[in-house]
Amino acid sequence: MTVNDLGLLPENGFVLYDIRNETDRGYGTIPGSVAMSEEELLGKTDFDLSKKHVIYCAKGVFSVEIARKLCEKGVDAYSLDGGYSEWLRGVLSRKTNDDYCYKVEQSIRKRFKSKLLGMFIKAINEYELIKEGDKVAVCISGGKDSMLMAKLFQELLRHGKIKFEAEYVVMDPGYNAENRAVIEENARRLDVPVRIFESNIFESVYNVEKSPCYLCARMRRGYLYSFARDLGCNKIALGHHYDDVIETILMAMLHGAQIQTMMPKLHSTNFKGMELIRPLYFVREEDIKAWRDYNDLHFIQCACRFTDTCTTCNPAARTRSKRQETKELIRELKKTNPEVEKCIFRSVENVNIETVIAYKKNGVKHSFLDTYDLPRETEEPEEE
Repeated sequence: MTVNDLGLLPENGFVLYDIRNETDRGYGTIPGSVAMSEEELLGKTDFDLSKKHVIYCAKGVFSVEIARKLCEKGVDAYSLDGGYSEWLRGVLSRKTNDDYCYKVEQSIRKRFKSKLLGMFIKAINEYELIKEGDKVAVCISGGKDSMLMAKLFQELLRHGKIKFEAEYVVMDPGYNAENRAVIEENARRLDVPVRIFESNIFESVYNVEKSPCYLCARMRRGYLYSFARDLGCNKIALGHHYDDVIETILMAMLHGAQIQTMMPKLHSTNFKGMELIRPLYFVREEDIKAWRDYNDLHFIQCACRFTDTCTTCNPAARTRSKRQETKELIRELKKTNPEVEKCIFRSVENVNIETVIAYKKNGVKHSFLDTYDLPRETEEPEEE
């Protein structure tokens, strides 16, 4: 079934199923669809046989087989041709730049002022992320976080007190034509004057077996630094948010055996005089999603070669990422402690060196034994 055919169906004449995983659905869904895994859908026994049942994944690959199996059971089932990507392309082609841009900017100034713009400015002020005379390369990946960041930078340039410049940079590491088109169309509709440059990172890391995602991230950052420097920028801004920070803290502890966080700003080690900043540091992902959905905005999913057909379209790749597992863990912990996210975040603000076995500084490891027998001005209270 094509996207056009879907649009012609009576509203109460069909049921639409989204079989992508939770991470992919987080990038956006077709309104009215029901989230259901392959196993749940194939095990379902209470289908309304008076309706058509339409199934979609990311690109209409894996949904074909599921629709076929349901048809064998007597269900009037269809796979949506091209999946979510094809639907998204149709949606974007129908939107106008003026309508969208005005609505989006008004929502940032009014409805989401405290949770988005306010938190953005709070991070900039608290961590001194932007200074007079800076020129910032705002790095846009094509997702909701970086595109929101671009709009927030535009607001700051219009109404902020700090005088600085910004360039809006998109690196194409090897996107397919569909994802590239979505990024360009969103930039046009939202009036973000992007500079797009190309690299071949996806191709370079595709056959790397050990930690390809880590290598890809490192290479991306190097290309961004280099391009930003050529534009005369002294800082690059990335769209990591509050939830990314607390997930990174937990992942470092549970999978890396270390206590560390995603810093709000860093000096580049390879590009002298340049810095990396994260101005969405206090912005919650749920608020970004609320802004996206309120404005009926749609962005690309993870678009690398490893997930090009998404986990639901590639059976061999249907494994949960460590970050997704960490999201689920935090969600479970929050059921008994609603403040758990705040506690995780503040844990790296309240580290007491006197109560850790060892730590590193400037690459040198220090033990509590180094100073254990030295005289102290005040005694540490004993543990209960």
